[in-house]
Amino acid sequence: MPDLPQKKVGIVACSGEELAEGTVTRLAALKVLEQLRPGDTVTICLPLFLAGGQGDRAFARFYPTIAVDGCEKRCAARATEQFSGKPAASVVVSDLLAQQGLPQPQGKRRLDDNGQRAVELTAQRVAELVDELLGKTWSRRTGTFVEPEPSTEPAPAAEATCSCQTAIPIQPVNINGQTVPLVALPLIFEQFRAAGKLPGDGVAKELLEIVRIYNEVPVGADDSYAQALAREYAAFCQREETRA
Repeated sequence: MPDLPQKKVGIVACSGEELAEGTVTRLAALKVLEQLRPGDTVTICLPLFLAGGQGDRAFARFYPTIAVDGCEKRCAARATEQFSGKPAASVVVSDLLAQQGLPQPQGKRRLDDNGQRAVELTAQRVAELVDELLGKTWSRRTGTFVEPEPSTEPAPAAEATCSCQTAIPIQPVNINGQTVPLVALPLIFEQFRAAGKLPGDGVAKELLEIVRIYNEVPVGADDSYAQALAREYAAFCQREETRA
């Protein structure tokens, strides 16, 4: 399997400006990213996500995400589920405040005291969910949790980052006249070349099986995908030989 980036939790906040709760989601997400769990989280930009940002969508497909919504519309959660997969966890500010018996915040650009308390409460809840998710093993193949495995790896230095900095590499490939973005393909090519696998029909079938783990291959398109992968892998190996 390709050596994908270190597991982190993606946080996607609705950031809606028509309600004070939207401001709460944005500030709470920032607090988690910059103060509470900077080494364990990355931010997913919702507008870029909706506009087709392949890096953000790929990250949300392979790593657990927390959707932070201001109200019952759940825009962040629904967008994540539509384009990448159901979020591993979800927080709705209005529901969280109701559960705690706290008043709704006021102020869209400048929150009142209730809004500031809502930020603290929401940020703490998201941080708790981050800890819970990192304590479980996430399957990139199925997008679900599997049994946890013990780890002796030292904790990395903490720093807030964006999902684009830890995103899964994507390579566009022309298949039957259409440009198809294939997730993790550059890493797969690197791994195959390092293993001494030469371009050819045999390796094309192997490539297809690995690519299928990280990408959806339409029914009946195996031959087209295999041919395209064989072509791209041959070009990749030729470029690497030229650089050597």
